[in-house]
This record gives sequence, C-alpha cells and structure tokens, in this order.
Amino acid sequence: MAAVARLAGRLFRAVGRVLARIFVAFRYPVILAWIGGAVVAAIALPALGGSDVTSFADLVPPHSSALQAEQVSTHEFGFPLLSETVIVIRNSRGLPASRTARLVSLAARLSSDRVPGFSSIEGAIPLVNAVGGGPAFSPEHDTTALLYLLFKPSAVPYEQQAVAARLLSTRIGHLPGEYEGYTGPAPAEQYQANKINTLLNWVSLGTILLVALAIAVHFRAPGAALLTVGAVAISYLLANRVIEQFGRLGGVSIPAEAQPVLVVLVFGMVTDYSIFFMSRARTLLGEGRKPRTVGLALMREIVPIIAVAGVTVAVGTAALEAASIRYLRGFGPGLAIAVLIAMVVATTFVPAALSAAGRWIFWPARLEPAQEQVPASARPARRRWSIRMAVRHPVVTLIVVLALVGAAASGLSRLAVGNALVRDLPAGSEVHQAYAQASRGFSQGVLAPGELVITGSNVAGQRAALSRLQPLIARQPDMAQVFGPRQIPLARRLGFSLARSGTAARLVFFLRSDPLGATGISAVETLRGRLPDLVRQAGLTGVSAAVAGDTALSADIVGGTIDSLERVIPVVLLAIFVIIALYLRALVAPLYLVLTSLLGVAASLGLTVWVLQVALGWGQIDYYVLFTVGVLLISLGSDYNVFLVGRIWQQARRRWLGEAIEVGASRASRPITTAGFVLASSFALLVIVPLRPFREIAFAMAVGLLVDTLLVRTVLVPALLSLVGARSAWPGHALRETPTGPTEEAPTGPTAVPPGAAAPPPGAAAPDAAI
Repeated sequence: MAAVARLAGRLFRAVGRVLARIFVAFRYPVILAWIGGAVVAAIALPALGGSDVTSFADLVPPHSSALQAEQVSTHEFGFPLLSETVIVIRNSRGLPASRTARLVSLAARLSSDRVPGFSSIEGAIPLVNAVGGGPAFSPEHDTTALLYLLFKPSAVPYEQQAVAARLLSTRIGHLPGEYEGYTGPAPAEQYQANKINTLLNWVSLGTILLVALAIAVHFRAPGAALLTVGAVAISYLLANRVIEQFGRLGGVSIPAEAQPVLVVLVFGMVTDYSIFFMSRARTLLGEGRKPRTVGLALMREIVPIIAVAGVTVAVGTAALEAASIRYLRGFGPGLAIAVLIAMVVATTFVPAALSAAGRWIFWPARLEPAQEQVPASARPARRRWSIRMAVRHPVVTLIVVLALVGAAASGLSRLAVGNALVRDLPAGSEVHQAYAQASRGFSQGVLAPGELVITGSNVAGQRAALSRLQPLIARQPDMAQVFGPRQIPLARRLGFSLARSGTAARLVFFLRSDPLGATGISAVETLRGRLPDLVRQAGLTGVSAAVAGDTALSADIVGGTIDSLERVIPVVLLAIFVIIALYLRALVAPLYLVLTSLLGVAASLGLTVWVLQVALGWGQIDYYVLFTVGVLLISLGSDYNVFLVGRIWQQARRRWLGEAIEVGASRASRPITTAGFVLASSFALLVIVPLRPFREIAFAMAVGLLVDTLLVRTVLVPALLSLVGARSAWPGHALRETPTGPTEEAPTGPTAVPPGAAAPPPGAAAPDAAI
C-alpha cells in the first residue's frame, strides 16, 4: 500500500511538473484568455438576479406543524387568519368614532370583494384598541386601529406592499394629527430585498477599495494591488454570470440575502490566494530568480496547496445541500460554484501574471541586492515567538488557548435565536415606524396574531369546553390577550371561530413581546408543549389542537435551522477530513485539524452573543446568521489549515518535526495573518447594509476569522502537532521526531537532509524558503 502511495505521488508530481512547464510557456495567452472571458461574460451573459424575497414555503421545514395547522384552518374556515400586511392608523389624542366606523365598513367591503381595483385582497379584519382589551394588550384606548389584509396566495410581497400603499392613499386618506402606514412580514421582506439590491454595489466597491489598499500597504506596491483587484474582478464577473446560467439550467440560485455574502467571500478568497502567491514570488525574486523560474516554482509549490484549500471551501459550502430547509439549501450550490471559480482564477491568472511581470509587480518596493545573493536555505530561519512557545511548551499553550476559547464560547449558553423581520429593519423605515406606532396602542404581539386550531368530529358539541379553554390559554407565558368564545360567541359568529362543518374551532391570541422575536418564539414553543394538558383540563375530548400563525412558523424555521446545522456540520467536517487526509496522506492530523475549526466557530458565536445580544441589548441573534457563520468559518478555517500544514509538511522533508513546525508555521503565519485580516475586514464591510442580520454576520465573521488566524491556526495547531508528534502523519511517515526534541537553528537545504529523507530534485526551489 505504501509503495502504491509513493508511486502515485511520484506520478502526480511528474504530471504537475509537465503541466507547470506548459502553463508557464503559455502564460501570456492564459492572461489574455481570462481577461477576454470576463469581458465577454459581462457583455453577453445576464447578471445574477437572485430572488427578491423568500417565501415561507422556502423557509419552513417540509413537515412544519404550524404550516399544517394553517392549511387545516384555511380548509375548515375558508380563509386564514394569517396576515402578512397590516395597515396602522393612530392618533395619540384619540380616533374619532366615525373614523373607526369607516375602517370597519371598508374591511367588510374588502372581504366581500366590493372595492374595485383590490381583487388581490381576499379579506380584511379590523381591530381597534377599545376599552376592554386589558393593559397587557392595549395600554391606550381608542387611539389605534389596525386593518389586517388577507391576500390571495398568488399575491407576492411586492404586490402586497403596493396594494397597502394604494389603499392608504385612495380609500383611507389622511386626517390632521393622525399617523397612517403599513407594516408586517411581507413589507419587511420587500424592504430588506430592496435595501440589499440597492447597497450591493456599495458593498462591492467598498470591498474592492479595501482589498486594493490592504495589498498596496502590505507589499508597498501598487502593481500588487492592481493584480489582486484584476483577479477579484475576473472571478466575480464570471461567478456572477455562471451562477445565473446554472440557475436557469438546473435550478441553482442565490437568495437575495446571500448575495452580499457571495461578494465578500469571492473577493476575500481571491485576495487570500493572491497574498500567498505574491509573498512567495517576492521571496523568489529577491533571491535573483528569473520570472519564468518563479512561475514554475509557484505552480509546483503553491498551486497544489491552494487547489486543495479551494476545493475544501467549495465542498464545505456545497454541503449546505444537506439542510432540511429549502432556503438554506439555496446557499450551497451557488457559493460552491463561486468558490471554485475564484480558486481556478487565482491558481492560473495570478501566477501567470507574476511570471510575466516579474519585479514590476512589486515596484517601487526594493528587493535588496544583498538578499538576492543569499539563498533562503542559507539564511537563519525567523520564527515567531508564539509558535516557538507552542512547539516547545505545547501543554501550557493548549491550556491557555482552550481557556480563552472556552471563555468566548461560554456566550452560547445565553444564545437566543429569533426571526425579527420588522425589528431588524432601520428605525427610520416606514415598516418599522408603523410597527412602533401599533405597539404603542397595542402589545408588540399585535403585529402577528397567533391561532389555536382545534379539530375533531364533535367540536361543535363541546362549546362549553371551548369557552373553558380560553382562560387557560390566556394564563400562559407572554400572553397579552386571547379572543375566543367569550368575546365572539360561537353561535353568533359561525364560520369565523367555529367552522360551518362543526369539526373545527379556533382561538386567536396576541403575545406581549415581538411575535417574531426569541421571547415570542419561546412562548409559543412552551404553549405547544403544554397544549395537550390544557385541552384535557378544559374537558375537550376526541380533538387535536395545533398552533398556527407567524410565530409558530418562525419557531419551526428556527427549529429547522438547528436541525439543518445538525445535518450539515457533520457532512462538512467529514468532507473536509477526507480532502485533507488525501492531501496529507494521513488520518490523525486531519482529525484534530477539522475539530479545531469547531472551536473557532464556538468562540466566534459566543463572542457575538456576549457583545451584540447581551452588551448592546439586541436580545437575540437571527436564525440564519448561525447557519451562515458556522458553515463559512469551518470551511475557511480548513482553508488556512491546508496552507499552514501543507507548508509544515514541506519543511518536514528536510527538518526534524519540531524545527519543521517552528520554521514552516512561522513562515506561513505571516501571509495567513495578513489574509485573515483582509478577509475579516471584507466581511466587516457588510455593516454597510443597514439590516441587523448582516451586521451580526459582519461581527461574527470578522471576530471568527481573527480568532482563527491569530489563535487557532498559528498557535493551537502548532501546539497540537508538537504534542501528537510524528503520529500525526499516521499511517504515513512524512514526519520524523528528533530524539531530543526540537533543535535550534540547524543547517538546512540540499546538503543537510535527515537520514532517510529524499533529496530534492536538481534545480528545485528550496521548500523551506519564506513563503
């Protein structure tokens, strides 16, 4: 088996050398082909549009109990009580009785389809904060009126918002001292999509400027910045168009909420890989290598590492297909395609440009002539003190790092997950303002009433028991008001609270808190758990009860997200493990390398909870932030893993293990740290989008990448490698430990090869040179 692996490795390297020579020989056509291809794609192919809004069918898990209850309610009663759009009318000094009467009349005419031009409205339900609601539900009296609009299923959020605006202007009008507006999940989704589409170009421009500035400062060369921006532009133009084409052919799409993440991910990855290439090229040029030779060295040394790293990230993002929610599955294929395109462009266009331009890329930075005359193998190896400490005192290092990571991750114990669509919008938006006005006249839960659906063959014969159930529901946590038989006698309102078939009844409840927030979702989950006992206490027999409404749907969305995480994360970890194991031809090191990625994710999300949810009082973290951050950080962390450990494995061909870790990790850590800072800064630019979930992603990704690059990859991983030792390469023998521990500066290079190690091929670049 070992002989087969060695033979396959030799064959792979031989093919790689041939391909490298062919590639360098045709470097100018490669550059022109990429530029021309990007231009043609930008002109001839349509850009990625993405979905404007995301429907509940995409968000809710397939077997959502709330969705099933909603379907039962619609079937039994003929119309749902689920309203995605609400008109708000408020006057803090009091609404005239004539005003509320006209609103009730308008609702009746809309429900009977007697208002020309509003055929998309299936019904309307008025609600006024009159005396009798109770202070928990309506702290004021006769100041606020709501009109819940019930639309036909074919009405998309954009149409709902447009109809609500037209209804306000043509049928409701304005009175002095009065506020009129609309709110609800549908207008909130539409506002969010519009904001993303409007600001996407600003996110792209800001990221490009940041990348250019970071590269120019790091390399002190405008040419390096220009090369990176060119690679970024080519990658994004192609990825944008290719994803759109795949979407038309095979259903691959990127939700609107994911497009800013796509921009930052592609820009950041290409920048990372460009830094790795240019760092190595600068060193080789400083040794006096010719540009053509530099291109060959980059193809042999760096391209395999980055190719494996890119495939690792692509597989990690593609694993989103294992999610149980269709919306989350929509992230996977598109992001994977974008990552692969970014990797292919970076591994071909960037080294081709470097081998063509040579020193001019780094002008006006000076490559010292003295350095050119001294091969890297003959210079002392500089080592980071943190890595030296990790290698020589691995146990102490592990204790300190794990303590720090554990303290950060402890915030997860206070994690609250929500789906606060409206409250996540800027306070100045019309949708948020209308919600704030409604919340002053009612409880916050008035935004989205909940519905309790009771079905059974003899529901109509148990009216007294239904009346007893209402106060039991009202005493549950976070309840502000329950409407049922006591306010709406079943005998008089047949068809609204009691189905004409006599086999179903429904109660409507309002929460005190935001019905789409973490507290409201928790309250509905509690109600669900207690519902069977409450039904028995009320004396109902032969019935089943379920909760419907936006809060229950949000609870199922949050539950589906957690379930998707439990499905996707193991798939991601397994896929990354297999790729790293094949690359290193080892089983032990890939195991703990993959597990370290989980530590970075835990620390990132824990710090996000401590800072945003607790310190800043945001109260919760959006459900899809957990999913996005978790998958991306694991994938990107493994990306840096491949680069770091790949360089250490190269050093181990000519050094003892301890010294290989110190030298390899020290020389890889600088570009990794620089790349991590650039990528973290790129994700931080998502704060441009004034939506709370994007600011949560910006913070979590930026913090997570910094923790990963400064602590996990460049301190924890070297300590683990040192502690586990040569067994990390099992069942292979790529690593050798010195009998007395890591050595100090030992002679390196072709003349100092440990016993049994293969000598480098003639003319090969010294693998222990600074990257």
